[in-house]
Amino acid sequence: MKANENSPHTKTSQTDIKTPHKEKPSHLINEKSPYLLQHAYNPVDWYPWGEEAFQKAARENKPIFLSIGYSTCHWCHVMEYESFEDEEVAKILNENFVSIKVDREERPDIDNIYMTVCQAMTGSGGWPLNLFLTPERKPFYAGTYFPKTERYGNPGFIAILNQISNLWKTNKESVLTSSKQVVKVLQTVSETSTTETLTSDTLKHAYEQLTGNYDNIYGGFGTSPKFPTPHNYTFLLRWWKRSNDPTALEIVEKTLDRMGRGGIYDQLGGGFHRYSTDEYWLVPHFEKMLYDQALLAMAYIEAYQATGKEFYADIVKDIFTYILRDMTSPEGGFYSAEDADSEGVEGKCYVWTPDEIIKILGEKDGKIFCDFYDVSKEGNFEEKNILHVDKEINAFAKLEGIKLEDLREMLSKARTKLFTVREKRIHPHKDDKILTSWNGLMIAAMAKGAQALNEPKYAQAAVRAADFILNTLRLKDGSLLKRYRLGEAAIPGHLDDYAYFVWGLIDLYEATFEVKYLKMALELNKLMIDDFRDEKGGGFFFSGKRNEQLIAQTNEIYDGATPSGNSVALMNILRLSRMTGNLDLTNISGQIMRTFAETVNNYPSGYTQFLCALDFALGPTKEIVIAGEPGSDDTKQILKEIRKRFLPGKVV
Repeated sequence: MKANENSPHTKTSQTDIKTPHKEKPSHLINEKSPYLLQHAYNPVDWYPWGEEAFQKAARENKPIFLSIGYSTCHWCHVMEYESFEDEEVAKILNENFVSIKVDREERPDIDNIYMTVCQAMTGSGGWPLNLFLTPERKPFYAGTYFPKTERYGNPGFIAILNQISNLWKTNKESVLTSSKQVVKVLQTVSETSTTETLTSDTLKHAYEQLTGNYDNIYGGFGTSPKFPTPHNYTFLLRWWKRSNDPTALEIVEKTLDRMGRGGIYDQLGGGFHRYSTDEYWLVPHFEKMLYDQALLAMAYIEAYQATGKEFYADIVKDIFTYILRDMTSPEGGFYSAEDADSEGVEGKCYVWTPDEIIKILGEKDGKIFCDFYDVSKEGNFEEKNILHVDKEINAFAKLEGIKLEDLREMLSKARTKLFTVREKRIHPHKDDKILTSWNGLMIAAMAKGAQALNEPKYAQAAVRAADFILNTLRLKDGSLLKRYRLGEAAIPGHLDDYAYFVWGLIDLYEATFEVKYLKMALELNKLMIDDFRDEKGGGFFFSGKRNEQLIAQTNEIYDGATPSGNSVALMNILRLSRMTGNLDLTNISGQIMRTFAETVNNYPSGYTQFLCALDFALGPTKEIVIAGEPGSDDTKQILKEIRKRFLPGKVV
């Protein structure tokens, strides 16, 4: 498998603003976020998050309608089409509320707090995230997607708006009392305990929980929808290494095999879609996120190191080909995401009919390709086909009477031809903002890939991205900014920006042995400790001293779609303490583990990135010192041997 490297589609469009629904734009027009600009010409009089909106709400005695989403969110698009572009809805909002739009990728601090509120109030969460607040930003009602009118038992948005407007006007005191209670509960969410300890039994308990939820037919955990959650597999690889339990490795192999052959993986262009809507890894939600590419690349790299299976190395190479081809800015930073929809239809860019394929490849090769990738007239997705592999290639070659190498070559050429045709289709929207946090993850992934695959170009790409962040998103006082777009670097960085970027710098140092990256990692790690540390409860707050102070502080360790800042910070601190012998860092890492011990012990499989750090802390750690000349053949050979092995406790 080899993703296609050459593409005419290497530049992202700056045309974020949709065809106007009104002549005068809203207050979003001067923002840089693609998501906010998508809404600039809605008839809703949107404001960005800020004092102007809060003061207007207080002055006019109106509640705030807060809507949080991101530019590649399918249901955000649906709600915009149904409600925010609708004159009737806009009239109600404009007359009775002050409406605020937030890009969750620019302001994850706001998203984290109000998502916690939504989950507490409704038992679930998601995007778009919609809340109603007092002018003091205290929430009193929350939900996610609302249809314009009642549908399938879900309340209609117009009815909700009218009810809340009436409640605010007739019983405001009860609303204010309710909002104060919500904030009080929210402020207790981050309280932690230090009475328990973490041991190898914690790791074992997590493993047992994961195996209890494992799908031994299709891989992954649970039924549907299925999310990749790569840190589950990096944890399982560490448990396999520690315990020699073959089942842990079998779970990783079956899942990564199924995902790499499934529709969740872009079989032509490389890269993973967001998640699978079914248990088979067949029909994905088609958006592509930078963080998924980085975290999954790291999982496949470690699986390759553990097993030597070239299939895993091929997946990693294809992911990086996709990133370097489609998701890298001219300055070297990495873009954030690609949408699921094109021409208003989810997945339209990615699906095929047999006739389309046979027309491009010819009758003979087209039929073989369709058989191998399970392409039929009936289709597997709205009468079209998502390419996926449900056959073992050796058996298929024998069945077709073709030599294995001839089949591989034919399929490779066919994929290239089809990809070339696909590139002429209308592509999904690309969110071209550059986030420090997600760039840190991709820098770490490419640095790891450069080492494991002995491929210098990945290290070079990681260097370019790291230098771009250091030169463009770092202020003179040493602190980080969060986002770069259209020439503007803005928004003080949060915990994930520091933790993820330090992770990238540590791996980049191990890939290049350029001391400046270790120095930068140590400096930024110290700044993170000084700015974000919870001196009372332990661990790190998501927002630091330079960030806007919201209605509550959060101290997250749950490892969800992305690992928590605390989990990554813990691993960084442990690695840096081993590299430098700094006992202060060792003491801080111990405090973090004590702080979250009770939470992690209660449900360890929810904190698998944190457990990767615990595994490192429990040891044994392998400190490898190479005394040879840096550029000599002997030194290179030693490094190659070390780097191709799965040694999760190593420090080089």
